[in-house]
Amino acid sequence: MKTIARLLPVLTACALAAPALAQDDEFAAGRGEYLAACAACHGENADGNGPIGTMFTTPIPDLRKITARNDGVFPTLKIFMIVDGRTGIKAHGDPMPLFGNRYEAEVGESGGPFGSEQLVRARVLELVYYLESIQE
Repeated sequence: MKTIARLLPVLTACALAAPALAQDDEFAAGRGEYLAACAACHGENADGNGPIGTMFTTPIPDLRKITARNDGVFPTLKIFMIVDGRTGIKAHGDPMPLFGNRYEAEVGESGGPFGSEQLVRARVLELVYYLESIQE
């Protein structure tokens, strides 16, 4: 029961933060985040071949193969922390932006004194759910 009570604010924020989704596309919010924030490096198809990926010395990972690289399990929490970037886990070589900070700046105080963090986490979570949905 305590777990449900702790998750309720996050789930509520997810519902409030996500734009209206088409009935046939439950990952539209995450795909929108991905296309706006990730596709330039990782590619529109998440294959690691984005238009600015050639500017980096380290290879850009194919995000469709996260599950395959983790023994068939999608590491939701690890990917969440990498995308968020505010918890100390550094992304692959650190050229990846810290989306938690970016989203936090965009949200500002619009979520009220307690809602801003939930809105930030909801955006990150939508992106993580989208990445999980495209696994091969």
